[in-house]
Amino acid sequence: MLAAGTLARAQAPSLGEQKARLDSAAAASQAAQARSRALEQAAAGERDLAAQARAQEAAAAERIKAAEADIAAAFARIAIVDRALTTQRTRLAERQGPILRLVAALQSMARRPAVLGLVQPGSTADMVHIRAVLGTTLPVVAARTANVRAELARVRQLRADAQAALASLRDGRARLEGERTALVKLEAGHRLRSQTLGRSALVESDRALALGERAREIVDQMATAGDAREIQAALATLPGPLPRPTTPGEPPATRATTLTAYRLPVAGRVVSGLGELSATGVRARGLTLACAPNAAAVAPAAGRIVYAGPFRAYGGVVIVDHGKGWTSLVTGLASVGVRVGDTVAQGAPIGRAGAGDAPQLTVELRRRGRPMDLAQLLG
Repeated sequence: MLAAGTLARAQAPSLGEQKARLDSAAAASQAAQARSRALEQAAAGERDLAAQARAQEAAAAERIKAAEADIAAAFARIAIVDRALTTQRTRLAERQGPILRLVAALQSMARRPAVLGLVQPGSTADMVHIRAVLGTTLPVVAARTANVRAELARVRQLRADAQAALASLRDGRARLEGERTALVKLEAGHRLRSQTLGRSALVESDRALALGERAREIVDQMATAGDAREIQAALATLPGPLPRPTTPGEPPATRATTLTAYRLPVAGRVVSGLGELSATGVRARGLTLACAPNAAAVAPAAGRIVYAGPFRAYGGVVIVDHGKGWTSLVTGLASVGVRVGDTVAQGAPIGRAGAGDAPQLTVELRRRGRPMDLAQLLG
């Protein structure tokens, strides 16, 4: 037991260490509070909402650090008060011992009857001697009792300090929980606001696309009524495919073909036409056709393949350059049967539709990148 007590005393921190911990915790709390105030001021003056949210969360984190430092300071203060109270109690017990013994002796003498002094010889002389001794020791007793009263007042003050330290500890814990709850609510509010802004951004993006399509439609309506005839005349002059050479090394004979009309890549039902609004508010730039499964797709007009392959969610895509700024775009192909650089004639196979239920293909006719109405060119 003696060894265990000695080990516990050796492991317990000294009074100087406790005071150093108290000073360190108080300094950490003040520094965290200063950083929190600076971050709050920065958040109040920040115009960027994302930067403002980050500054607010950082300020809340600094307030949590300040509350934790206050709790550490309260623990150190309680330890100091407990050590001082233990020392004061020990000193008070040492000073109370002689006084208690003297008071006990006086009480014993006071309980002795006065007749006993007549019965026992020498008792009267003893009593006179004791009173003389008391006369000289009373000032000393009064001084010691005054010191004891001061020590008792000191003990009461230490107890009050201990109660104050405990109250500070409770306040610090309550403030810590409040700051943590506030930080969680702040982070949840920022996440909700970010999600709301993200959804609003998507809606505004779709609206912007729809407005852009509407503006293009207005520009197209401002074009002259002769655009369709001009398109038909230009497509009619496009050359057809060159025949194969009859003998090796002999150039193929040129043969001019006349393109009388623009044709659809597949036969099927029209699902949506040029300019129709989709569910997201975007206007279609061509015709979408529902065709039979595995239907063969052909070139709408003669030209050169400038793109052939998959593209994002559009499936297989084939772009035919007809020359003079005219291009045809066919999307939704399950398989592509041409390569970039191939020259195709009108009606030449370029791929196949999907094998699922009611596959769809989309065809767009563009003039220098602008979607054109091909309904008047269909033969």
